[in-house]
Amino acid sequence: MRSSDAGAGRRSRRPEAGAGRRSVCRLRDRGAVTAEAAVVIPVLVAFAMALLWGLAAASVQIRCVDAARAGARAAARSEPEAAVLTATRDAAPHGARVAVGRAGELWRVTVEAPTPGPAALALTLRAEAAALAEDTVGGVGP
Repeated sequence: MRSSDAGAGRRSRRPEAGAGRRSVCRLRDRGAVTAEAAVVIPVLVAFAMALLWGLAAASVQIRCVDAARAGARAAARSEPEAAVLTATRDAAPHGARVAVGRAGELWRVTVEAPTPGPAALALTLRAEAAALAEDTVGGVGP
């Protein structure tokens, strides 16, 4: 096999019609990727920030629920109100408002906390838990 036969299957390197136009188009489109990236990157950063804010808000909501439950359990055990408030505040997020009250046989504990982040995204998250007071359970046995 000769070296000239090896290249027989290759395409010739003749300039194609319109090749000059394509290189001019490439030069004009050269900054398009930069422009697209300049638009897309801030959008992706804003989306990532929104996701992080959502996760932080979900975390605060879960802590409010846990705090309300802890306070309702403490109140149901007939602990002093100061102990109930301490148990609730220990589990609640920073800056949370706590309210404890009894309605009939139920103790109700409400926890409200602001979401973290800028004021434009401010929400007040709220959780409430109720527990049956232990002093009402049971009764006179036979």
